[in-house]
Amino acid sequence: MLLMIPGPAGPLEALLDTPAAPPRAAVVFAHPHPIYGGTMHTRAVYHGAKGLTRIGCAVLRFNFRGVGTSAGDFDQGRGEVDDFRAALNEMYDRYPDVPLWAAGFSFGAWVALETGATDPRVSALIGIAPPVAGHGFAFPHTLESRTPKFFIQGDLDALCPLKDLRAFYARLHEPKELVVIDGASHLFEGKSRDVGEALEDLLGDLT
Repeated sequence: MLLMIPGPAGPLEALLDTPAAPPRAAVVFAHPHPIYGGTMHTRAVYHGAKGLTRIGCAVLRFNFRGVGTSAGDFDQGRGEVDDFRAALNEMYDRYPDVPLWAAGFSFGAWVALETGATDPRVSALIGIAPPVAGHGFAFPHTLESRTPKFFIQGDLDALCPLKDLRAFYARLHEPKELVVIDGASHLFEGKSRDVGEALEDLLGDLT
């Protein structure tokens, strides 16, 4: 279902996927870096959202400000964090009686992890190929968080190498889980369906 949700810089274009039965969780799913072509239609985001829907979640994908028909302009991450908070508010208002999860891919993983880690409503953090190898991104709130954390990473990711994610992962508080997809690059070319399947395996039993 295509939506326009309220955002701090104006309406945000969004897609809401819902399961056939009442949802077991409400998820906000953020896309990769807008400057490098990331949108809510990025294949790994699409398949990740579908995987979460298959295990009974309602999933909101949205375009950050300045992407697609979303109002505003790219704001170097600051405004994008505010956009994510607005999307969390939207899903919390729609589904106040189910767990709220924060998910994202690449740049969107940084936004989701850092924003979700500071929101007491969020009960699961999901990062797909998070940019932990530098690139100007820091994860202080994620490192402090005791919220359950779930990660998916390709073993051939040159932009965010697996060795860097493993070092970052070792510093995180439990509970935490990591799935490595063999033969997958940063954008999971040819492996994007595996992202959805990995999310099903990781979160299918989470209550």
